[in-house]
Amino acid sequence: MLRVWSASPPLQTLLMPRSPLASLPSRCWGLRPSQALRRSHPLSTQSEPCRSSLSRRNHEAKQKRQREKQMALEAGITPKGKAPAGSSRAWTPKEVVLYEVPTEPGEKKDVYRLLPPAYSPRYVEAAWYSWWVREGFFKPEYQTRLPQATGEMFSMCIPPPNVTGSLHIGHALTVAIQDALVRWHRMRGDQVLWIPGSDHAGIATQAVVEKQLWKERGMRRHELSREKFLREVWKWKDEKGGEISEQLQALGASLDWDRECFTMDAGFSVAVTEAFVRLYEAGLLYRSQQLVNWSCTLRSAISDIEVESRPLPGHTELQLPGCPTPVSFGLLVSVAFPVDGEPDAEVVVGTTRPEMLPGDVAVAVHPDDSRYTHLHGRQLRHPLTGQLLPLITDSTVQPHVGTGAVKVTPAHSPADAELGARHGLSPLSVIAEDGTMTSLCGDWLQGLHRFVAREKIISALRERGLFRGLQNHPMVLPICSRSGDVIEYLLKSQWFVRCREMGDRAAQAVESGALELSPSFHQKNWQHWFSHIGDWCVSRQLWWGHRIPAYLVVEEHMKGDGEDCWVVGRTETEARKIAAELTGRSEAELTLQRDPDVLDTWFSSALFPFAALGWPQETPDLARFYPLSLLETGSDLLLFWVGRMVMLGTQLTGQLPFTKVLLHSMVRDGQGRKMSKSLGNVLDPRDIISGVELQVLQEKLKDGNLDSTELAIAAAAQLCRHLPPLLPLWLQRKDFPHGIPECGTDALRFALCSHRALGGDVHLSVSEVLSSRHFCNKIWNALRFILNALGEGFVPQPAEELSPSSPTDAWILSRLAHTAQECERAFLARELPLITHALHHFWLHSLCDVYLEAVKPVLSHSPHPQGPPQVLFSCADVGLRLLAPLMPFLAEELWQRLPPRPGSNSAPSISVAPYPTTHSLEHWRQPALEQHFSQVQEAVQVLRALRATYQLTKARPRVLLQSSEPGELSLFKPFLEPLATLGHCGAVGLLPPGVAAPSGWAQAPLSDTIQVYMELQGLVDPQAHLALLAARRRKLQKQLDGLMAWTPSGGEEETKRQQRLSSLQLELSKLDKAASHLRQLMDACPSPKEL
Repeated sequence: MLRVWSASPPLQTLLMPRSPLASLPSRCWGLRPSQALRRSHPLSTQSEPCRSSLSRRNHEAKQKRQREKQMALEAGITPKGKAPAGSSRAWTPKEVVLYEVPTEPGEKKDVYRLLPPAYSPRYVEAAWYSWWVREGFFKPEYQTRLPQATGEMFSMCIPPPNVTGSLHIGHALTVAIQDALVRWHRMRGDQVLWIPGSDHAGIATQAVVEKQLWKERGMRRHELSREKFLREVWKWKDEKGGEISEQLQALGASLDWDRECFTMDAGFSVAVTEAFVRLYEAGLLYRSQQLVNWSCTLRSAISDIEVESRPLPGHTELQLPGCPTPVSFGLLVSVAFPVDGEPDAEVVVGTTRPEMLPGDVAVAVHPDDSRYTHLHGRQLRHPLTGQLLPLITDSTVQPHVGTGAVKVTPAHSPADAELGARHGLSPLSVIAEDGTMTSLCGDWLQGLHRFVAREKIISALRERGLFRGLQNHPMVLPICSRSGDVIEYLLKSQWFVRCREMGDRAAQAVESGALELSPSFHQKNWQHWFSHIGDWCVSRQLWWGHRIPAYLVVEEHMKGDGEDCWVVGRTETEARKIAAELTGRSEAELTLQRDPDVLDTWFSSALFPFAALGWPQETPDLARFYPLSLLETGSDLLLFWVGRMVMLGTQLTGQLPFTKVLLHSMVRDGQGRKMSKSLGNVLDPRDIISGVELQVLQEKLKDGNLDSTELAIAAAAQLCRHLPPLLPLWLQRKDFPHGIPECGTDALRFALCSHRALGGDVHLSVSEVLSSRHFCNKIWNALRFILNALGEGFVPQPAEELSPSSPTDAWILSRLAHTAQECERAFLARELPLITHALHHFWLHSLCDVYLEAVKPVLSHSPHPQGPPQVLFSCADVGLRLLAPLMPFLAEELWQRLPPRPGSNSAPSISVAPYPTTHSLEHWRQPALEQHFSQVQEAVQVLRALRATYQLTKARPRVLLQSSEPGELSLFKPFLEPLATLGHCGAVGLLPPGVAAPSGWAQAPLSDTIQVYMELQGLVDPQAHLALLAARRRKLQKQLDGLMAWTPSGGEEETKRQQRLSSLQLELSKLDKAASHLRQLMDACPSPKEL
């Protein structure tokens, strides 16, 4: 069942060669066709179509890239038109190996077959997740049975993603961090509950469904009844909600799916209603007419987080919804307000929104501004209506800005509303909910779009001689992130939450240390926000969401003030009873109308930590797992979500919803821009996991819910090479001409966790993920080598009984124990980049590059010595368990193939196996030995450098070490054999102090006291090699001269220049020394040609 289409390593590669590390670079992703393999291996591979010459052309292209890179590095310059070194990595189509053993969902994967010769993510990731779920490994109840059970609880909830489509890379970062922490706690023996869920996302979901209705049927929601529209939304949610679950499973998220919740579920809706009623009864919810952020396109109030503050440098034209032509902003219009009774006197004010002029009720100046002192108490004529307006004085006016006079529009400006309230000014609402001008503006403006009315108003000012100029003016424009329309501030009767008292408690929780924010620099923003917090508008003029449990008592007014009479109740029956008591009328004669608005999505989201556990019911889960142990989320949600969870959680449950908050940064594309559908840089994590062609990405845009304008912008972002600011990194054809390569889940998770996400923003490129895939391939090949070395019938020793048989064995075990210590320390500190660094260093630099290479000659002896296989097994077992929280699929696939330790209660899965601890491996730690071996590694580097200088490609020269310090060479005695192996040399000996080195041997210093000598006589042609060294020297000297003549423009460039100069000078010094030695060698003996 093996289908293969492209060239790959020979058959013996599959049969475990002696040197598998030679094939570590992923030059091929496939298997060589073999009838024998077809019969015996339930694998199949798929590859992208390629011509027969693909392998040869790829090899030639690779050689060309390597030559160009070498030239660039030598010159210290990046070639014109090329990306900086390391910014991208060449990728060629690779084969996909599939797991095709018939396995029912939930059944354990067959691990008794031979491993494919190269790492293939789809093969590795197949079948494991459904087995994990069926076995209940992700449930806290299972973890109570673990031998390493601690009895401690660890609970966390996933930030519920919006059901507005698929997850993007930002969600993948959240999942990667959270799942790594969750899996570590689970392996540690804690009872872990990770709660899955999704948010109904009121505005976003309704907007998407409305777009879809218009796109598919040409209908608006108001053409449907509320009930029919909601059925459409539920239908859409059922389709999209399943996709999000599939994505989370593809990412390996070890969530307890039996406890999944949705914020519009019946149980959650009960919690939302209960929260509203309790807050109202506590006097923390009230109805009032206030200014709100209003989206004229959505016809709804929106939250602050949905308002994008867009800075404009000056005159800027924007294409806005509902406007056939672009609208100008960033212009200051100067308007004259004539002084009543003085024909030649006027007060000039500037405004960037002249369409608001009909709503002006006063002009304000600073009381100490001498330019207007004589006008205090006077009245001005409105430039459009001629009505009298007071000129008032207020100390908040900035006299040095503009003319020092400002117009006051209380109905459409938060600052003006406060100023108007101080002076008793009545607001005039001149902009309607749909963005048109109201009847208060007069017949000539009523019903006009506000930006069309702007032009009429400016024309009228010109006609009346009151227009005083137009000039560029930087400004910040509030934009609705959902619709792209300009936000208007409108006076609306809405429901508000009083936040001051709850906010004070939230601020005090952080100040006292009861609530820990990490990184700690977020505390400043937290305290500032809560010290300036205002009341929270929770009304939304939508159909999708939790309908507000408030009822208007029709034809009834509150006593004394004539205001509408509203009552709040869990049900209409309860509300009717309350209304009867309030009005003194019988329930039967009352008419109630429920508020048509729904609650802000952030209101229900703020209840998630406890509502997901069954609140307001006293459930077992609520008692066991609340408060949550940790909240991990993006730092952009600190105030709007985390802050509100703390406020409502403390108010409604009497305790903080969590005591620790871990905040990661935002994921941006390779150019540092926020993920945006209109930029075409929002990627489905599955596209990186499985790979995707550029054409498919573009088709996804066309099939999505972008309108024609958004689609045009996104298409330009993906296709226009001449617009680099709009071109996402992972869609650049020159870097990835075949689209996005298949990287796999483990590589994506590892790359995301490698970033210091707790500091600056994460700028992720696909090339980084591809590099992590190469690391996966290294681990894969290392395990194939180890399994081959273990052989048939291998029986592992208990870890506590393992005694290293050589200093090299002791060194790798010490390195393994040190890595476990670093991982444990970093997990406790929740510093995942330190873990990825430690694991990468151990697997790549300690195990693969050093120990496996050093142990190969030892394993070639027959019979095999007993020590190294036991050490190899421990490295694989412990190393994979250390890796499991970050690379769960790869770790499970390889760990399952290791033989179990006899007599041990072996875990059924690595996901519930004990995580290695510092204490359990402490007996392997030998820091002094590691320090000694680091000198051996330095000697290896010196030997390899000598070999490169003299181009000893095949020869294995003898080596001598000499020290001027007696006893210093004793450190090298135990490691002479691995030194020779790793240095690719012959026998390594020790030269006593004071003894002259053999004639004709090359010399290089290892330290101030140790010299290294390498045999050259008979291995090098001095005359021929001198010519090569001379050519090399001329080339380097030319580069040095060029750098000496170059004057960099910045400090960073100068630093790089100095570093390159030092490197070139050192290299030239080495060449001069080598040339001198070769001349001495040539004088001492004839060249091989003369013999």
